[in-house]
Amino acid sequence: MQIALSFALAIVMIPVGFLAALVGIGGGTIIVPLLTLFFGLPIKEAVAISIVTVVAAGITGASRYLKQKITNIRLGLFLELSTTLGAMLGAVLALSLPSFILFFLLAVVLLYIGLNQLLRGKKEREMIMHQAYEEISEDIIARKLNLSGKYWDAAENSEIKYKVTNTLQGLLASIIAGLASGMLGIGGGVLKVPIMNDVMKIPVKVAVATSKFMMCLTASAAALVYINEGRVNLHLASATILGIMLGEFIGTRVMNRVHADKIKMLLGLVLTYLGYLMLARGVYQVSGLKLPGV
Repeated sequence: MQIALSFALAIVMIPVGFLAALVGIGGGTIIVPLLTLFFGLPIKEAVAISIVTVVAAGITGASRYLKQKITNIRLGLFLELSTTLGAMLGAVLALSLPSFILFFLLAVVLLYIGLNQLLRGKKEREMIMHQAYEEISEDIIARKLNLSGKYWDAAENSEIKYKVTNTLQGLLASIIAGLASGMLGIGGGVLKVPIMNDVMKIPVKVAVATSKFMMCLTASAAALVYINEGRVNLHLASATILGIMLGEFIGTRVMNRVHADKIKMLLGLVLTYLGYLMLARGVYQVSGLKLPGV
């Protein structure tokens, strides 16, 4: 039974890893529902496995993007400080606020961002093709910290230069991403990518790669806590990690060959679906009503 369950987990996690690599999420927002709803694992065990898996998968994805020189390391380290602060505040707030309020708040944010990504998907490639990212006015903070950069876009077969702007707004928005992560235990990637892309005007591929890099730093500390407390089912975690890493391995090789507008559209679909799930959970906690597809 254990062998069959491990094998099934490994297979199911391959597409999850592929998706996580393409859109820059950790995968925890998908892994936990899968483990609890479809494999019947207790929520605490599922969260522990998810955290450890996100670290392993993040290392796979982040290392590949670093080799491709897409990741903006300076920007990732800069934003990670505020994200961590937000996560700490979020954990404190979660203790005092009713959970249904948290679900509704996150649903509004995810649905707004997700629909915005879907509506503006085509604009991403237009900005790449017309070199609009290079023409953006770099703000003083980005200039002083040397946050702007460039990368090679395999899909467009050209070098893309970009300038970072709205650095302060991005920093504040990252605190909100951290708050959401701390309050609901979701991966910050679902919010980090839109923040970098829409607020700070960074190409979506750079946002995806930088998000993967940041998640390695964020999730590592939490993973150590779960491991030290003996909360991680090593047999199931190994299977989950194997599947996720294989999916990430494939996804990181595909991402830079896919046109940016397609990535943005896919991200929009993922965020919209997650927003619907958060809304459904909030409705269920308030009324006991189960919405379709949940």
